[in-house]
Amino acid sequence: MARIEGIRIQNYRVLRDVTLGKLSHTQNIDPLTPLTVVIGQNGAGKTTLFDAFGFVSDCLNSGVEAACDMQQRGGFERLRSRGSSDPIRFEIYYREATLERPITYELSIGLDESGRPYVGAESLRQRRKGEKHGRPYPFLRLERGQGTVWAGTEAVDSGTEDSASQSVELTDLRQLGIGTLGTLREHPRIAQFRDFLKGWYLSYFAPDSARSLPTAGPQRHLNVHGDNMANVVQFMERDHPARLKQALARIAAKIPGVERIETKVTDDKRVLLRFNDGSFREPFLSQQMSDGTLKMFAYLLMLEDPSPPPFICIEEPENGLYHKLLSALALEFRSHSTGRKGAPQMFVTTHQPYFVDALSPTEVWVLQKDRNGFASVHRASDIKLVMNLMKEGLKLGGLWFSDYLDRLR
Repeated sequence: MARIEGIRIQNYRVLRDVTLGKLSHTQNIDPLTPLTVVIGQNGAGKTTLFDAFGFVSDCLNSGVEAACDMQQRGGFERLRSRGSSDPIRFEIYYREATLERPITYELSIGLDESGRPYVGAESLRQRRKGEKHGRPYPFLRLERGQGTVWAGTEAVDSGTEDSASQSVELTDLRQLGIGTLGTLREHPRIAQFRDFLKGWYLSYFAPDSARSLPTAGPQRHLNVHGDNMANVVQFMERDHPARLKQALARIAAKIPGVERIETKVTDDKRVLLRFNDGSFREPFLSQQMSDGTLKMFAYLLMLEDPSPPPFICIEEPENGLYHKLLSALALEFRSHSTGRKGAPQMFVTTHQPYFVDALSPTEVWVLQKDRNGFASVHRASDIKLVMNLMKEGLKLGGLWFSDYLDRLR
């Protein structure tokens, strides 16, 4: 499964210029880990970083103008970093698989003459086979919707790029070029990245939404708000009954006080989730369960997805959870992202030291605001004092609580 090794974000609110992980021109930097966790004080930029992933995904699914206006973003001018007149830019460095050559995707979004956001530039670049140095060669290069694209998978590698190249001109500068060209059979590499980006999952789980009574009907994946949990259980009951039985038993064992979880379809074709507590004869419905229980169930159910998304983002999973569950949840996330072939990459923001206690310094990035009010970021493993203290047996969450991860203090 594809993995992001690094990402650079420029001119996106407080993220004036931040880089996490390895890029094509920083090969001496370690790539992002399968589980990447970002911590920081309130207002440091964690929510903005989370939203930046959502923004790129929304640009593909809905177009750049709609992406600027949705999710209460307030339009392009409110998204662009204060005092900047440059475009919003993203650089994503990723691999389709462990042994595949990395690919760099670059996206630039600016304002046109009428003041509307548009795709200013877009490219996909990859080194030729056998090359270890030099600038990767673009197999997609667009400026204001016009440029060149190379068909197939071998044209650039074989050195026949001139004969294999095609000039293209897009009619809608509000749509990403990968969204249009990625639907064509002759551009499989573009299609691969488009499908990867389209598969990103950002969790906006809301316990109140999860208490709704959805219409019965199996659904393959948990949606972003988690209000279809019972439908996902229905799907697994129908298509993966043995796996579901084992999964619900594992989940029940990890939620305090819950012995069994099951579904029930009502006469009006609504689907109920029922939680059996060993202390009571009658089960509790999901509408009666606490926020923390519903959130824990939703996350653990998401981890049982037979065909998980390639990239999962979760913002502050600790809200509503008992603090002793947080280290266990962090370990579940790590196990899910590293435990098997095809496991998804997970990106989490948090400000809970108990969650951080279960992590290694290479998995944790610290966001801070600099003197100008913009975010800076560094990896916990780059702080020598922190590494020395951890060798003495101190935990990472405790060191963060004591301000040892704060470089700017």
